[in-house]
Amino acid sequence: MSTCSIFFLKIIQIGTKERYLFTKINAKISRKAQTQKRGKANMNLKQQAGIEAAKFVKDGMIVGLGTGSTAYYMVEELGRRMREEGLNIIGVTTSNATKEQAEKLGIPLKSIDDVVEVDLTIDGADEISTDFQGIKGGGAALLFEKIVATYSKETIWIVDESKLVENLGDFPLPVEVIPYGSQQLLRLFAAKDFHPVLRKTADGETLKTDSGHFIIDLHLQTIEQPEILADYLDNLVGVVEHGLFLNLVSKVVVGSENGVKILDTPHAPKA
Repeated sequence: MSTCSIFFLKIIQIGTKERYLFTKINAKISRKAQTQKRGKANMNLKQQAGIEAAKFVKDGMIVGLGTGSTAYYMVEELGRRMREEGLNIIGVTTSNATKEQAEKLGIPLKSIDDVVEVDLTIDGADEISTDFQGIKGGGAALLFEKIVATYSKETIWIVDESKLVENLGDFPLPVEVIPYGSQQLLRLFAAKDFHPVLRKTADGETLKTDSGHFIIDLHLQTIEQPEILADYLDNLVGVVEHGLFLNLVSKVVVGSENGVKILDTPHAPKA
């Protein structure tokens, strides 16, 4: 084979490799763009649900302000209504993050201990079953969220349609525990095949809630009897609260690709 032929062959090989690499790069870019598009679509659904839910807030109400990526948009919308429509409300927050957001928006706030009751709480959820039971606590605010919801006349959840499931359990169930004795609870949950994981921060440190507690996430896959599990967890020494929110919500506002849906539940608002 001549020198010229060898040189030509190498060019063809390099060219083929370059085309192959270019195809791989294009595929990666395409996948990344699709992922970003799906993420943007989900955020739009959350925003739609948050804005729609804010319509249930009336002038003069004491409003429980939830925590999380969907509740964020509801709080933003309430801030807009205060500025542009003169809405007059008092907020009761469920986390330090929501407190900071509300303060920046100029929403007047009170502690749950400074009000007799809350007129309406609007919050997100991590999972909602077909019988309108829920798992919350993905944002590590389950204790404050449950306290505020318990002392509210009415609770509305706002979600995108991906949070609607047949049975609870695919989303890990958060259990808030005091640090002292937490390893004992981890061992107990492991012995029951609850597949417990002590929640960490992005830096690998043990996460602490706004109250200074730890969270153990139970990877259960499915929860067939949530009320029995809730009762079991309620009676464990060292457990502060868990993420099963049962028989609490009267409406669910769902952001879907076909628009916002409002689902009424069998759980009527408190008199």
